[in-house]
Amino acid sequence: MLDEEREARIEQIVAPVLRDHGLTLVDLEMRAHRPRGMLRLFVDKPGGVGIEDCQRASRELGDVLDAAGIIEEAYDLEVSSPGLDRRLRKDREWRWAVGKRVQVWLAGGEEVRGRLLDVDPTRVVLDREGEQVELPRGGVTKARLDADVPWPRRAAKT
Repeated sequence: MLDEEREARIEQIVAPVLRDHGLTLVDLEMRAHRPRGMLRLFVDKPGGVGIEDCQRASRELGDVLDAAGIIEEAYDLEVSSPGLDRRLRKDREWRWAVGKRVQVWLAGGEEVRGRLLDVDPTRVVLDREGEQVELPRGGVTKARLDADVPWPRRAAKT
């Protein structure tokens, strides 16, 4: 089975389990290593995913994947959050990031930050402080989530 076919089949198998746990698949990575491979599933849910979410889903996903017999070699399963500054590469990751703050680099080195409003194969639309900015998707050289962390403010020293 080709890697793309295998990835699509794994996604079909894990999607119902993730849905039952209120999770969304952001990305998956399959790496063949000797003597064991690694299957990483990056998942999210509204409000963020916690360790307990990953643990519960991992137990069930491992059983379902083993029963399906799609991964013949020995492997370890890792279920994880996508991270605060996840790089956006695949279409699925871009679609998942709609509504989130992103940082985009364009050919020529320009860097644009804003909230991702829309994405399609030809363009990326950001809200940059109330201004809608449309960027050519083909001109994007790199993109990642822009950590939107509400850091507590420290009291000013007097």
